[in-house]
Amino acid sequence: MLLAEKQQSLIEELSLIPDAYERLAYLVEYGKKIAKLETSFKIDQFMIEGCLSQLWIVPKFESGKCTFQSESDSAIVHGIAGLLCDFYSDQPPEEIICNDASFLGDVGISQHLSPNRRNGLSKIVEFIQHFAQSCQKSEMID
Repeated sequence: MLLAEKQQSLIEELSLIPDAYERLAYLVEYGKKIAKLETSFKIDQFMIEGCLSQLWIVPKFESGKCTFQSESDSAIVHGIAGLLCDFYSDQPPEEIICNDASFLGDVGISQHLSPNRRNGLSKIVEFIQHFAQSCQKSEMID
């Protein structure tokens, strides 16, 4: 599924939740369904700097597509990171680079986060897009 289709699906799903705080609760529940990372992946290399909570994102590039897994010690951050990791996973680097997560603002997620959480959200997208850029560059070299 292309990112545009994934985005539209998420917008439709999140728009069905009328209350902003219920949407945040949805993200917490979303995070509860995500598998935890193996302890061996909770290392500095995968830790996202600039996030108040501890957050790890483990990227992988295989068969021309990027995948991402995450875990955080904060329930809301775990849900948001998990949602973004699922959103961007199984996509080629160029798709990821061309798509930001601004649609989360359109459905009332980002504006109801504290400034520190919004900063963390941007750090997640920045990390994912930076990884995709590095994969794209390595494909050009190969």
